[in-house]
Amino acid sequence: MSRLYDVVGIGIGPYNLGLAALMEKTELEGIFLDRTPEFRWHPGMMIEKMDLQVPFLADVVTFADPTSPYSYLNYLHKQNRMFKFFFYSEFKVPRPEYNAYLSWVANQLENLRFGKTVVDVIDHKDDETPHYEVVVKEEDGQTESYFGKHVVMGTGSEPLILDSMSGFPVEDVLHTSSYLYEKENLLHSKHVTVVGSGQSAAEVFLDLLQEQMNRDMHLTLLTRSGGLFQLDSSKLGQEFFSPDYVDYFHSLSYDQRMKALDTLGNLRKGIDPDTLIQLYETLYHRTVDGKKANVTIQPLTEVQEINAGEGHYTLKCKQWQKEETFDYHSEKVVLATGYKPHIPKWFQERFADEIEWEDDKRYKVTRDFRLEFKDTHTNHFFTLTNLEHSHGAGATNLGLAVQRNIEIINLLAGKEIYQNQRDTIFQQFTMDEDKKK
Repeated sequence: MSRLYDVVGIGIGPYNLGLAALMEKTELEGIFLDRTPEFRWHPGMMIEKMDLQVPFLADVVTFADPTSPYSYLNYLHKQNRMFKFFFYSEFKVPRPEYNAYLSWVANQLENLRFGKTVVDVIDHKDDETPHYEVVVKEEDGQTESYFGKHVVMGTGSEPLILDSMSGFPVEDVLHTSSYLYEKENLLHSKHVTVVGSGQSAAEVFLDLLQEQMNRDMHLTLLTRSGGLFQLDSSKLGQEFFSPDYVDYFHSLSYDQRMKALDTLGNLRKGIDPDTLIQLYETLYHRTVDGKKANVTIQPLTEVQEINAGEGHYTLKCKQWQKEETFDYHSEKVVLATGYKPHIPKWFQERFADEIEWEDDKRYKVTRDFRLEFKDTHTNHFFTLTNLEHSHGAGATNLGLAVQRNIEIINLLAGKEIYQNQRDTIFQQFTMDEDKKK
């Protein structure tokens, strides 16, 4: 066995990127692997003038270490943009700039390896020093192994496309993750339909609407939800993304957790209020003097199937409240149908029978983000992927991602490297024993 790292990170997104950055102030040694040739974060959705939905403090390090050289504020300072950001007077960050920030962090870290596709992870749990062997395929097709006492899987998510909507040319029927790659093609179409109800659907529809002015194009937005509702950004509501609430949520039974997720829908889903304001104002100004907006926006409508026609696509739709079905024709279709956790094939083959599951898709995860094995494991397998059922609405929140990394680093180090803060909010979720009567 060659060099044995304390941890091997699989996937380099914001979560593992933050872990790599925070490990620099520790004695822990880690290596992080990703299949892409360079750092990329949702490149198909870097739409101009669209902001991140969390404040700039939710960078990859600040909640753990505000003095870190990898903070967003230090990025602005190094780019000579501090005064510009100060006069910009916004708490939110433009999404393309956040992507530039992440790339800036990645370019400074020496423990990242790109162009490494993980094809297998072998659990050497019975060795004198239990560890994992992470097998990667290089860009030239050769294989190589990395060895780590522990593994952190941060493989992120992948587009969710129903079988009834797949198999068509990507230039005609595409997921929002490919939007910018196909945008120019869409702009030469006579009719584009966006299917979805969340932030991505609203952003793509708004971007096309702003480009539509001098084009002979009809735009349609079909959404299954009851309307284009805004995300709950209330201050007390945001406390459900705190470590304190995660403690409470994780303590619930599986059934209680799934029910709790349903009650938090307005915090998990919905559209940023600023995006909805821009959308409405664009439509309002577009229709001055009785002009037509040349758009169709219809909620309460489920697209059940897509079929190819002659020069168009037929969307099989159902207005579920009135239980009316109808066909709708469009030249192009953009699917804002969300994402699902990306669980690699090697994980299913190697670990599906070795770990505990909550149901057939959701594995059991400890409060400190370790998979629960059926037998005793001293070589831990951490996961940053597929956590909503175990850690609540904040599982994909960028701010809480730093909190995850605090807990992982402290556990690996065997001491508190970064302060694991609690009692951070004004609410409580169960009554203190001494206050019960």
